[in-house]
Amino acid sequence: MSMTDWIGQLQQVLDSPIYLRRYPLSEWRDKVGSTFGAQHVKPGSELETSSTVRFVVHANENSVEVLEVSRKGGITDKEKSLVRLMVQMLRNDYSYEGKTVSGSEAQAQELGRWIADQLEAEKPEMLPDRLTMDGRLFTEMLPFLVVNDYSGTQSASYAELEKLLRSFLTDEVLLIPLKKNEWLILGPKTLLRETQTEERGGDEEESEEDSLRLIGFGLHEMLASEWVGDCHLAVSHPVSPAKSLVETVALLRETVYLGRKFHVGTNIHLPWLLHLERLLSSIPEASRVRFVEQALNRTDFFVEPETVSTLETFFSLDCNVSETAKKLYIHRNTLLYRLDKLKQESGLDVRLFRDAVLVKLILLLYKVTKRN
Repeated sequence: MSMTDWIGQLQQVLDSPIYLRRYPLSEWRDKVGSTFGAQHVKPGSELETSSTVRFVVHANENSVEVLEVSRKGGITDKEKSLVRLMVQMLRNDYSYEGKTVSGSEAQAQELGRWIADQLEAEKPEMLPDRLTMDGRLFTEMLPFLVVNDYSGTQSASYAELEKLLRSFLTDEVLLIPLKKNEWLILGPKTLLRETQTEERGGDEEESEEDSLRLIGFGLHEMLASEWVGDCHLAVSHPVSPAKSLVETVALLRETVYLGRKFHVGTNIHLPWLLHLERLLSSIPEASRVRFVEQALNRTDFFVEPETVSTLETFFSLDCNVSETAKKLYIHRNTLLYRLDKLKQESGLDVRLFRDAVLVKLILLLYKVTKRN
């Protein structure tokens, strides 16, 4: 179990926020004040206030690493003993998953825990200056969320995954661990311009969304082959993380959730393609089930694999009959026969906008309700 997991479990036991934080030595001295003396910079020392208990884990000439427990009124002696055991585990080899923790990794871990806390808070706070990654989060960046929740796979170490990402994207990439097997990746916005130039040979630019899709597909392919196998990936438009980091993570998590719920078998999820799915997901479950039952009472035509495949391809190609026939490797007349058969069986002609919208809703909702 990783140290992040241990801290998470301790946080649940104490029912209080716990942070592993790294302070510049000067900032730590300002925080504790001169009255506490030099002993509060030594590993193993403790500093208690009315709302926070801080346990020094590690210190050097540049910084102090502290395990902080936040609770108004402090914590009990038994709880302190439990936290001291955690501090001792951290001090034994000053490691994270068996590898030396760099300053950037410790800061990324703290940022990940801060994001988790803010997602649970009623009113998220502004990002503290100490977590802005030396000011890098004030620039526009491309956000990616990677999720791998297969229990049989092992988590890659932070250093290994960071090295892999830098070799594929750029040395400027930022990696932030969130939950177990969930990572936030922030890449520089320059990746967009590079992708647009490569795809059009410098003559004509791709749209921003096309470029983001291409980057996402490439990143997913690399992670699937070089990292832990299959995973889910969401990407969104460029953001300034210092201003909207929490909202961005929430959007990407929702995107992965909706993509997996409505489009089983798809691993790259794009929020601008899931507006309808987001709307349908907000409808109460009972209403969705009732709608599908009423629609499918007329026919079971929509559950036939050939029909479903035909309709999904037809919709993905903007209801273009010729392009759909090419994509399905069938004659145009064969496709028209299938669409006419659907019209006879269900009374719905997907070549008409009104009926196409209704059939699209039926397909999306059936995918969800049939698995419940």
